[in-house]
Amino acid sequence: MLNITAEQSQGMTKEILLNPVETLENARAAHEKYLLKGQNEDLLEAVNQYLLTLKSNPNISESYYRLASLMLESGEIDLENAIEQCKAAISVAPKNSDAHLYTAYFMEKAGDFTSSSKEYEKAVKFAGLKSARARLLYSSSILSQIDSKNLSIIKLHKFLYHLISGVVLSAIDKKSLKMLFKNIKDNAAVALYKTIGTMLEGVNGFRATLKVYKKAVEKTGHKGSFYSRMGDILMRKEEYTDALDCYKKAYITQPNDRKNLLKLATITRTYMPNAIDEAIDYYTALLNFGKDTPQIYYELGHLYLKKGDNFHALVAFKLALDSDNNNPYFNNAIAFAYLRSNMFDDAIQHYQKAIKINPDDKWTALVCHTLGLVYLDMKMDFQSALSAFQAGLVLDENNYELHVSLADIYMAQNDLDNAIQTYCDAIKVNGNCFLAYAKLGLALWENNCIEEALVAYNKAIELNPDCDTAYNNLGVVYIDGLADNKEALNCFLKAIELNPNYTLAYFNAGRAYEKLGLAQDAASYYQMAIDLNRLSPELIEDEIQDKIYSLFNL
Repeated sequence: MLNITAEQSQGMTKEILLNPVETLENARAAHEKYLLKGQNEDLLEAVNQYLLTLKSNPNISESYYRLASLMLESGEIDLENAIEQCKAAISVAPKNSDAHLYTAYFMEKAGDFTSSSKEYEKAVKFAGLKSARARLLYSSSILSQIDSKNLSIIKLHKFLYHLISGVVLSAIDKKSLKMLFKNIKDNAAVALYKTIGTMLEGVNGFRATLKVYKKAVEKTGHKGSFYSRMGDILMRKEEYTDALDCYKKAYITQPNDRKNLLKLATITRTYMPNAIDEAIDYYTALLNFGKDTPQIYYELGHLYLKKGDNFHALVAFKLALDSDNNNPYFNNAIAFAYLRSNMFDDAIQHYQKAIKINPDDKWTALVCHTLGLVYLDMKMDFQSALSAFQAGLVLDENNYELHVSLADIYMAQNDLDNAIQTYCDAIKVNGNCFLAYAKLGLALWENNCIEEALVAYNKAIELNPDCDTAYNNLGVVYIDGLADNKEALNCFLKAIELNPNYTLAYFNAGRAYEKLGLAQDAASYYQMAIDLNRLSPELIEDEIQDKIYSLFNL
């Protein structure tokens, strides 16, 4: 934080011989460029040059108040510190009008209107005929203090006097006119490049437009604006990496351009899945603008979830909910974060709240499905899961996943008739759901509907030829329902081909070989089932061992 007084600066070591006139001119030029274009690099250059000026000659008043202004704007110092630096400028040059003007302005910002008025009057007095800016700023300050309920004639008179005299004197204020003409010249150049670029875009001159904007970056110095335009063009052409590079360059030159920063954050999150930390940094920077903060926290929460940082995800979602507690999407998001953190009761509470708000039937049906799965898988609460699935189907009867999950509950309760009917309902909604056919086959098999189970499993395989469980279960129908051991063996071997670690398929293949009288092959597959079962227990090993012993029991 800057804290340089005139007395302290006189004690600075002169390690390098600097020309204060040159550094001050450099500082003014960079400051002027920054005021015209708002680019961060110009601000940094101006700060550096003013510091060099102070180092070479601590008695130059201008360096103090201009440096204070720039560092206050960049957030490096606060108002109190800025006022102190302006007072240091006054101590160096008591009759410097601008030093009093900056001091008055900062005092006004700090709410000290009495002191600021005194400084404005000194600024007007010492500037004489060049006091246009001081008079106009003073009139603006007086206007902000006028209360319609307690109108002061004296203040009103002061306001009108300084406003009118300021307008009149601005005609002969060279500083104001100089800056005005520079603004006009610079704005004309920017407008010309923008006009040409827009015309080329209109005739689909993609590459030509980029060339124009690149030239504008070099000639006008408005890098941020034109880099952002280049990024917009590249985004429309789906050249995301190059677009991102342009937005980054715009951000470097204009870090206070919220619109560009939002583009940068959104594109990084959407198209750069491995740049999670970068996206988090951009969204965090957006919080400094104090706009749409709940939505920004919401996006940050999802980024932390992608990163696997459940704690910070919960913090972000909580901050979003603090601003909008009845937002169903925020409640759904924090519920998922709680779920990832194994805090199931908290997850259930927020899922229920999201469902109660119900912004959209189809979306809420999905939340009902998730809630049902939490009850089923985490709490083993079948009745609550059943209620959640049924509620979801009331909202969206065309959600086939809800039909499948509801049928699974019926299967778990051995309610085969309802399970079969509900799996069929899922198939009516989505005839391409191989999982529904596979599960229907199991329900039909357990309900002794052998031919129907055969049809269901074959349909599941037709829809998904890589469904190893469908092949295994179809083999069970052949071996135990139709006594077709050869066809059963083909199914089991296909299941093993698709999934070499499928323990049950090895065991069933052993059974098929045994029934075909191929004892050695049967023993080999039984042994492989034992080996796999030791890695992931699914079967009772002693029963498989008994199978092997029985093969060679004379």
